[in-house]
Amino acid sequence: MQTADLLHQRYLNTLESIVGFSRKHQRSNDSVRLVAVSKRHPAWKIFELARAGQIDFAENYLQEALEKINEVNEICESEGVESPLQWHFIGHIQSRKCREIAENFDWVHTVESRKVADKLNQHRTAGKPLNVLIQLNLQEESTKSGILPVDLEPLARHIASLKNLKLRGLMIIPKNEPDFEEQRAVFRQCRENLETLNQNGFELDQLSMGMSGDLEAAIAEGATQVRIGTAIFGPRPDRAPRPGT
Repeated sequence: MQTADLLHQRYLNTLESIVGFSRKHQRSNDSVRLVAVSKRHPAWKIFELARAGQIDFAENYLQEALEKINEVNEICESEGVESPLQWHFIGHIQSRKCREIAENFDWVHTVESRKVADKLNQHRTAGKPLNVLIQLNLQEESTKSGILPVDLEPLARHIASLKNLKLRGLMIIPKNEPDFEEQRAVFRQCRENLETLNQNGFELDQLSMGMSGDLEAAIAEGATQVRIGTAIFGPRPDRAPRPGT
């Protein structure tokens, strides 16, 4: 099987898993959005999936992402293919990089401070408001970004006051936990935090949670965006392939 064929098969398998788990847990087939995590994978793979109908792609590293966004746009133009792609930033945000993030992405999943929110708002001056999610760190892991629930509502209210940002919901990266019920418990906490915000006057509709190893648990607890990388693209290269290699 050729590499492109394998890529397409993995993609279709992932879509089938999402639909299957959605039906199993009484979710509608279109209630879960697949965000394909393309970090360290070349632009041609993104283009192949875009031709197959995939719209949402996520990147962790800004410079790599900017190169690929430009390259994918060039490939689409040369092939005569429209590129209605949505780009998601899911990495840690350095304040000095907020301008380029605000200018080049449609979604940011990892907002965790007023400072970052203010800078994204400052630099999002054209087009639609930037869709943002607040990253929670429910398990208080020192190696992961995100805020604690006690700080959530004040930050949410601040973001909601910024005209160039649109607060859409919450994001979480839980510990690697093999037990299904333990996976569900963490995702349930995330959902409950979103429900509490909505009870207090917000209108949030997005939960970005779930990856390859905990996909079913995330869908069972209400995920609206799942971030899948290796299951679609295969093993991640040591570094991003350069154009022409």
